[in-house]
Amino acid sequence: MPRAKRAKQYRKLMEQFSMGFGFREPYQVLVDADFIAESNKCKMDLMRRLEDTLHGQVKPLITQCSMRHLYDRKSEPGVEAAIEQAKNHFERRRCGHHPDEYPEPLSALECIHSVVDPKGNGVNKHRYVCAINDDSVRANLRQVAGTPLIFIRRSVMIMEPMATVSAKIRSKDERGKFRAELKAPGGKRKREEDDDSDENEKQTATKAAETDKPEKKKKKSHGRKEPNPLAVKKKKPKSTSNEQRSKAPMAKEVAVTEAGSTGSPRPKRRRKHKGNGVSTNDESAAVSNIVAED
Repeated sequence: MPRAKRAKQYRKLMEQFSMGFGFREPYQVLVDADFIAESNKCKMDLMRRLEDTLHGQVKPLITQCSMRHLYDRKSEPGVEAAIEQAKNHFERRRCGHHPDEYPEPLSALECIHSVVDPKGNGVNKHRYVCAINDDSVRANLRQVAGTPLIFIRRSVMIMEPMATVSAKIRSKDERGKFRAELKAPGGKRKREEDDDSDENEKQTATKAAETDKPEKKKKKSHGRKEPNPLAVKKKKPKSTSNEQRSKAPMAKEVAVTEAGSTGSPRPKRRRKHKGNGVSTNDESAAVSNIVAED
């Protein structure tokens, strides 16, 4: 799984634990001997890796029995550095298994289970995040509701998905909250009631503002639009009855004058000859004078 995708999945998982089981920062991380020895073997910055995996501040814890297991493995390579880191940076969690009463340290399964679930009722009372490399211990802690589990494989820190027991309890709590909201009187949440009161206040304020404002003119109803007056020809004004009566005798007089002018003959136009410049009347008079002399 890519690193970015894994980080997103771990962040969502811790959000589910915080909402369903009440986990808060700094997260109390209970570490066993195998886990801290493996981290030093891989030369891992344990505090930074835990914070990156859980997406928050951490508070590492180790039990007295786990410290005794580390001292027993002191001869192994890299364990001395793990002992120093546990002594200086980890808080000691008292498990109640004192060396006077228990000459040999209890196994990691018995010791850590007694710390996580002291009453044996399957509840992680103190909200521990268990960082454990032993498979049998993790399998036993999956039966304790609300217990995040972390382990190291091939120098990679991995967080297990939520166990089935924890997932069932979380879904049951969510259904119970939902039913309680439905059965509540009024059937509305407090936030919704606040929203309703805010809406009522806004409505009253808008009504008051509308009364203060002057009345607006009514908008014209959207009907058939009139044609453009520039594109329409102007109508000619109708003539009145008096004008028609005055025009009738004028038209009769014009008709009479035209008829009289056509009845009288027009005077003939005399023609002039171009050669001698004498008219035809003068020639006829000269011929009549000659005939009289003879």
